[in-house]
Amino acid sequence: MPTFADKIRLTTMLLKGKQVADQIKVEIVEEVTAIVNKGVRPPHLVAILVGEDGASKTYVKNKELACEKVGFSSTLIRLPESTSEEDVLAKIEEINNDDGIDGLIVQLPLPKHISEHKVTQAIDPTKDVDGFHDVSVGRLTKGQDTFISATPYGIIQLLERYEIETSGKHCVVIGRSNIVGRPMSILMSRSGNPGNCTVTLCHSRTVDLASYAKSADILIVALGIPEFVTGDMVKPGATVIDVGITRVDADTPRGYVLKGDVEFESAEQVAGYITPVPGGVGPMTIIGLMQNTLKSHNLKFSN
Repeated sequence: MPTFADKIRLTTMLLKGKQVADQIKVEIVEEVTAIVNKGVRPPHLVAILVGEDGASKTYVKNKELACEKVGFSSTLIRLPESTSEEDVLAKIEEINNDDGIDGLIVQLPLPKHISEHKVTQAIDPTKDVDGFHDVSVGRLTKGQDTFISATPYGIIQLLERYEIETSGKHCVVIGRSNIVGRPMSILMSRSGNPGNCTVTLCHSRTVDLASYAKSADILIVALGIPEFVTGDMVKPGATVIDVGITRVDADTPRGYVLKGDVEFESAEQVAGYITPVPGGVGPMTIIGLMQNTLKSHNLKFSN
């Protein structure tokens, strides 16, 4: 006879971000086709990459490929690691003043001699498709229309597309970064759907973090520690969103495997919904960036 855990596992649904992202790409292509058919240029996204960080180059390449698939124009500006902060800021100003560009991202992390804060704040808020500018964050906090950081934006859409009920639920967010954790806590507490949650924001210094995690109807983990959350920290039937993705050394042809912040095998036994790694939140992050770029373009041409 199946155990309780077995029964739960049989009903666990994977939140397949890749499939949802592919569907949204189709919708974006249709909109871009209509835009071009009206004689208007397509959206244009520019990425600045400073240095030779391997992971950053991969992320930027994925964004370029996504632009190509949805019909956007894209430009990659590569700058050597030795580029001065002043030169990076000058390049940003040049792009800010170019009406043919709708979105600008500066791939993080930056070399240590360049201030990430100065760089993100130098971007014109109307082109801040990463949603990192203080104007974007402030508008988000006040519940106003704005560019939402791509990862939280993607998670919200994943919950919405799978019609996961959030109103009145307890959402626990583990991780307080300005890119994921904090904006995620704001989005889940706002009025609307997804939203209307009671939100607890936890982090590495939270005492008895496991008990908070266990109380969550919706558990969003963005701590950056591989397999930190185990199955015994998950409430039966909970929705688990794993934002983490870390290369872990392994005896494989690539020499590593990708691990999330959640121990998938044990958490899947009890969760109602769970995102896989890879193929869960990652593709939704890219699609969030595409949607922000399209939004910037549409705002420009609607005026």
